[in-house]
Amino acid sequence: MFLLDLLLLTFLDLNLVTVLIRQMKKELLKYQIPNHVAIIMDGNGRWAKKIGKNRVFGHKSGTNSVKDCIEGCIEIGIKNVTLYVFSMENWKRPRFEVNSLMKLLVNSLESEKPNLMENRVKLNAIGNLSNLAENCFNKLHEVINQTSNNDQLTLTLAVSYGSKQEIGLAMQKISDKVKNNLISSKNIDEKIINDHLYTRNLPPVDLLIRTGGEYRLSNFLLWQVAYAELYFTDILWPDFKKLDFFDAIFSFQKRERRFGKVRQE
Repeated sequence: MFLLDLLLLTFLDLNLVTVLIRQMKKELLKYQIPNHVAIIMDGNGRWAKKIGKNRVFGHKSGTNSVKDCIEGCIEIGIKNVTLYVFSMENWKRPRFEVNSLMKLLVNSLESEKPNLMENRVKLNAIGNLSNLAENCFNKLHEVINQTSNNDQLTLTLAVSYGSKQEIGLAMQKISDKVKNNLISSKNIDEKIINDHLYTRNLPPVDLLIRTGGEYRLSNFLLWQVAYAELYFTDILWPDFKKLDFFDAIFSFQKRERRFGKVRQE
């Protein structure tokens, strides 16, 4: 009898979540939807430790939250989402964890390719991709090429990425062009800098979400989030579901974005 009651409660909870998501979606669509959402997916390791599992198990479980957020983006019309998958600093982690993360990336790209095509999701990647193992590099570019004509959502994976390194590389490229008289130093402005970043084909970030309870940017899209709204939550990434994602969008919609202007009375 206890098991039957438990199953009934689970069914009712799932139904309640479904109803809440439907209602939230209806409300969200009444107001401005961010064009570009970036997410720092933090807390996989701590989540796994809480339930007595290793960190790799946490990373694998976090892929379900990725699916939830991508579904949420499509359902409410967000056109760009950028995920902080693997930072330059993450190369310092134990070899086993790094290798497991790269294997997880390859497996996820392969298994999710049909869903990307079905939902017209275009895959993109930013970062120092030359650091990736050959099989990972090849699989990433294979899926990027196969989804290049999709137009529903651009999903950008920040892999082997560091914002300070990205900006430094942009400065090097601009400096070379100045030396070769292709650019005048007097003409260097925000647009020229932006045109030399990994994200040159992406719009500025409107909303940055970080899970896991930390309040820092961790070298992620420092230039691109200049006027982004920031949303921090204590929820660990594997527990961050579509309802939580919609909560973040709702928070964004309640804010007044002034871009340096005076508040409207």
